[in-house]
Amino acid sequence: MKVKKPFIKAVTSLVLLTFLAGCSTSPNKISATYVSPLQYQNYSCNQISGELLQVSRKVSEVTGQQKKEANKDAVAMGVGLVLFWPALFFLAGGNDKKEELGRLKGEYEALEKIAIQKNCGVAETLQEARAEKEKAKAEQEKAAKANLLDEDEDEDF
Repeated sequence: MKVKKPFIKAVTSLVLLTFLAGCSTSPNKISATYVSPLQYQNYSCNQISGELLQVSRKVSEVTGQQKKEANKDAVAMGVGLVLFWPALFFLAGGNDKKEELGRLKGEYEALEKIAIQKNCGVAETLQEARAEKEKAKAEQEKAAKANLLDEDEDEDF
């Protein structure tokens, strides 16, 4: 019995998709999970500032762990696809912190909102930092777009 090429391609694609689903997500692609700011309603401005600092540190820590895991998965995927397919089995499971990081980002946003609502001193600093972050992101997107346009023009020649 001869196995047809389309069947082999379909099975190979299914196996690859299964392994890709197990890959850890890059931390910058993880969105905040909604956390209600109401749970911080009774906090004083000092308590909000302290909580912001604590959550910020935890976000940084978990972001580092997630980035390490995503990089490890990317290397395993590259090695698996190019050299040694059994390396793809190392992608399953792992130490993915996607849910925890999303929750922490949500907590940080909730704390920001309540700090702004209560007009805490830290609120102005948070708004300035957010504005700078958004400006930097817009500049990155603009630069990436410009690079794509340059590449398209190069291809026309």
